[in-house]
Amino acid sequence: MRISSRLATAFLPVTFLILAGCAQTGPMVQNDTEPAAKTAPGLWSAYDASFKTAKYIDLTHAFAPVQPVWPGFGNAKFKAAVAGQDIPGYVSVGEEFTYAKHGFVATAYDLPTDQYGTQLDPPAHWNPMGATISDLPATYSVRPLVVINIADKVAKDQGYYLQVSDIEDWEQKHGRIPEGSVVMVRSDWYKRWDDIDSFNETPFPGVGLEALKFLHLKRHILFHGHEPLDTDTTPNLEGEYWLMHNNFTQAEGVANLDKVPETGALISIGFAKPLGGTGGYARYVAIAPADWKYGVTLADAPGAPLPEQPYPLKRDENGVMRPTAD
Repeated sequence: MRISSRLATAFLPVTFLILAGCAQTGPMVQNDTEPAAKTAPGLWSAYDASFKTAKYIDLTHAFAPVQPVWPGFGNAKFKAAVAGQDIPGYVSVGEEFTYAKHGFVATAYDLPTDQYGTQLDPPAHWNPMGATISDLPATYSVRPLVVINIADKVAKDQGYYLQVSDIEDWEQKHGRIPEGSVVMVRSDWYKRWDDIDSFNETPFPGVGLEALKFLHLKRHILFHGHEPLDTDTTPNLEGEYWLMHNNFTQAEGVANLDKVPETGALISIGFAKPLGGTGGYARYVAIAPADWKYGVTLADAPGAPLPEQPYPLKRDENGVMRPTAD
């Protein structure tokens, strides 16, 4: 299988470190009695060598009460969580939890559908015999990421669909798409997200059925993703129908693909796991090489401790907790 030089550069050191690291058995942490630190065991070596300095790009819209949604569904509602039972001397049934009285707050989410925002569709969304979101294996967690850019064509024709020829052009430039990878289709449609009327316009960019068949049956990818909330605008939604009835998943409502390299990155795939769920509220993060121009590093955003808000959090008119000066 031929791969691009950038992809090879990104993955071969990791592969070497994984194989070398698996032989390590010593402890990682140095204490006062140890003269020197031990080599990191197992996959920790790969993390130290590649992931610690990588660039991380969030591909996910935060879901909210006001946002684009498929017309057949309603919007979510956010509100303060209230006590479900009495706790004498502390809280009464129906009482809202507050920082001042209870020391914490919590939010209740009225989610009218699991097809909301950036998402992962399992086959059960359309297929009565299909896998549900809680059936998806843990092996979904990290995969090679391919980004195919059709934004220039969409700028000329907003109803343009990814074609097999676009995939072949990508492979001429970068090499064969890796088996088991995730293929994201960049259209730049996500930039309309905050303008709901514009985002909901039809036609919107899609992914052609023959392209989907090529990706799954010829390249054996894990799944594909796109920026709109549907695969296509055909009368019977033929692309989504084919995917679900052939037991494939897909990502929808993806963001920031213009900030990700077309090859050489990985994708971290996270999603809620309701038992028997027919959709998944997803979090996708691209992990790009350290020399990539976009994204944040662990040095930029270590994650612990997290920065405080500039003002105290209060609920806005839609029930969303936001920093508020007054």
